[in-house]
Amino acid sequence: MKKIYSLSFLVVLCLFVQAQEAKRIVSLVPWITKSLYLMGEQNRLVGCTSYCPVEATDKIPVVGTAVTVNLEKTLMLKPDLVFASSLIKPETIDNLKKLGIKVEYKPYPKSFDEICIDFIQIGELVGQGVKARTIVSQQKERLTKLKAGIPLGKHPKIFIQIGAKPLFCAAPNTFMDDFVSFSGGINIASELKNGSITREYVLKQNPDIIFIVTMGIVAEEERETWLKYPSLSASKSKQIYILDSDKTCSPTPVLFVDALEEMIRLTYK
Repeated sequence: MKKIYSLSFLVVLCLFVQAQEAKRIVSLVPWITKSLYLMGEQNRLVGCTSYCPVEATDKIPVVGTAVTVNLEKTLMLKPDLVFASSLIKPETIDNLKKLGIKVEYKPYPKSFDEICIDFIQIGELVGQGVKARTIVSQQKERLTKLKAGIPLGKHPKIFIQIGAKPLFCAAPNTFMDDFVSFSGGINIASELKNGSITREYVLKQNPDIIFIVTMGIVAEEERETWLKYPSLSASKSKQIYILDSDKTCSPTPVLFVDALEEMIRLTYK
């Protein structure tokens, strides 16, 4: 009974939170957590997931995983804003809202432009709209310079592998597809509707370059597997590279351009 009264009291407290600028944030989205760090606003984080890249010294409580959330623990942290993504179950988001907590839902961005828009919106919510716009402007300037330095007339066929079992690739209408187009390449999966792919399809498309997103020892095994196909252009030129997933799969303006810079360097070296 005490537990019920305690929970009810926390609900009432949350209902009285009236803050336009979020001061106590629970982030259930790793890339949003990174965004807050980029803005220097990690001090507002009072809760996160076990997958969020937080500094150990910040001692931010973990309230769940990438897909599950401990509602009671979240309530006890008295947040005035919770960031959620499509990985969080809809009923969990509904329950948070019913408990009087403001939830900002952010689906995975599908392009670099969406990454920038989301970053600015997050900045506005924490009173850092100006800083967020400045960061976006700086990264767009970097992007322009990177694209200007790409050799003319070269359009290598590129395969970005982001899964092994099953095999998965960077599909159209994703920000990873922007990596390919921005680097002057051609995505071998441009005709597909989703990222599911077969090894036979890759061999038929015969990419000039293969980028494998880091998957521990699996990434090395995949690289060795592709090298066993001597007729594959990427194998002949040994242009099969392993990328850091923490950088490549994190949709923030800075990390996107960092990853693109590395890909362009490897593509045209």
